[in-house]
Amino acid sequence: MCGIVGAVSNRNIVPILVQGLQRLEYRGYDSCGVAVYDHGLKRARSTSRVAELLEQVSAGHLQGSTGIAHTRWATHGAPAVHNAHPHFSHGPGADAASKPGRIALVHNGIIENHDELRARLQAKGYGFASQTDTEVIAHLIDSLYDGDLFEAVKLALPRLHGAYAIAVFCKDEPHRVIGARAGSPLILGVGREGGENFLASDAMALAGVTDQIVYLEEGDVVDVQLGKYWIVDKSHKPVQREVKTVHAHSGAAELGPYRHYMQKEIFEQPRAIADTLEGVQGIVPELFEALGNHRPGEGAHRTFKDIDSVLILACGTSYYSGCVAKYWLESIARVPTQVEVASEYRYRDSVPNPKTLVVTITQSGETADTLAALRHAQSLGMAHTLTICNVATSAMVRECKLAYITRAGVEIGVASTKAFTTQLAGLFLLTLALAQAKGRLDDEQEAAHLKAMRHLPAALAAVLALEPQVISWAEDFAKMENALFLGRGLHYPIALEGALKLKEISYIHAEAYPAGELKHGPLALVTSAMPVVTVAPNDALLEKLKSNMQEVRARGGVLYVLADADSRIESAEGIHVIRMPEHYGALSPLLHVVPLQLLAYHTACARGTDVDKPRNLAKSVTVE
Repeated sequence: MCGIVGAVSNRNIVPILVQGLQRLEYRGYDSCGVAVYDHGLKRARSTSRVAELLEQVSAGHLQGSTGIAHTRWATHGAPAVHNAHPHFSHGPGADAASKPGRIALVHNGIIENHDELRARLQAKGYGFASQTDTEVIAHLIDSLYDGDLFEAVKLALPRLHGAYAIAVFCKDEPHRVIGARAGSPLILGVGREGGENFLASDAMALAGVTDQIVYLEEGDVVDVQLGKYWIVDKSHKPVQREVKTVHAHSGAAELGPYRHYMQKEIFEQPRAIADTLEGVQGIVPELFEALGNHRPGEGAHRTFKDIDSVLILACGTSYYSGCVAKYWLESIARVPTQVEVASEYRYRDSVPNPKTLVVTITQSGETADTLAALRHAQSLGMAHTLTICNVATSAMVRECKLAYITRAGVEIGVASTKAFTTQLAGLFLLTLALAQAKGRLDDEQEAAHLKAMRHLPAALAAVLALEPQVISWAEDFAKMENALFLGRGLHYPIALEGALKLKEISYIHAEAYPAGELKHGPLALVTSAMPVVTVAPNDALLEKLKSNMQEVRARGGVLYVLADADSRIESAEGIHVIRMPEHYGALSPLLHVVPLQLLAYHTACARGTDVDKPRNLAKSVTVE
């Protein structure tokens, strides 16, 4: 979602700002812009890609040693140049279209009381050039400015209700940028030369520029100047925050032989799983060490022995990984498990249990809804927290007492693939760890499970070899506008994930159901124009699933079946079968999801959509 880059330097900072935006493109955005101080406020904005912004910057010879830049995912106001960041203030009495005032600002998040603030500022004579909540902040700071930008920002922040990360500078103090965060991530980058310092929403934006990173905490305000910076907390008391060395990736990986990053990331899954499982030779002590207590006195083994239930909080694809984990945790570890959509959890009355292990699942570690749900659970007295996350330096990892870091690497495609399968791997290890801590996993069972996990990279490679068969399916799906996905047991969440992938990138309407629910409503939709994808592992529910498939065929529906090698399901009129290389027991979801990822990908390619950056979506959802 939205990205921020800011800098104070002695050199022309525009190339670094634009490069930072390019490194944040994977988050998803509708518009982008950059503003600098050059004998006044100057900016360039675009509703196209950052590459087009760079052309504007070059053509206009935009340069300056102090500046801010932004990629915007539209919330308030349509994706349009006048709504793009950075926003400038317009002094009282000035027409909104007149030359800019003195404040330039970028903002991630949502200001909930922007209408009220807008009305008050308009009464003071401020003109508005956009429909955004962000422009309100610029005018508010301008109205409070009395020669000290740091003080004006501190006065403005208590009047903002909602979530924000901001970077702001003033033409009257040209070598100073102020940053603040509440509910949205913001970091400080300490420069390596010339006293320059930086702000960003993501350490990746500063890769190659500095590896000295300060993670600002909730409520922090930072004053960034040449050769110095200082931070105050939410009480406006000076604080010291640790400077960490963070080796962020220096940019997007090369595509190599692949057409899109999504395809590349699908094929990276064997390696990503191998990396995620690296060093895990047994559940004790290696896994407990990996789960890691990064708070003194907190031990994973002791926590696992004490808890009597699990609450999983997640959104989107991560939620579906949690739904799979529920089956594992209850069948293997015998621990009652509840899975909640994070964006809904804190808005209902729930019954807290202090002996619950709260597990958050997030690729970025910055998902706003999941962070808010975690804090809500903590406020209810549930202190045992663990995250499955792909970013070791993220807010989620810092706020949870325990963490298992997946090693999917940078995932650039908006539609998650390798992050999902590595989450499943981490959740299965968590299941085994809980089972062992509670005496429900003997040495023989542990060895069998770990052997199966170590074979996963090879098994995934064999599934990826099915790509040509999936492409033939995709040619059929590209002509459709609706699809139905069916699964049973722990493969029902895989059907949900398959439907989500098809929706996200091909824009085909798709729904998923437990196969047993067909006769309770969805069967009314089945015609020859409604392809029905069926996940059919050879498990205890297979015969039931075959009966559901017959219900589809009897109504003229066309089946596309992912069947295990020994499931005795054959291709016939109206039944298309792709045979999986092997049956994989409890870990079968990790294999069956891969052909569904490929189906969505190749269908989208056939329809000519923007695979890596689907419309209206963002990679890292940092607003509620």
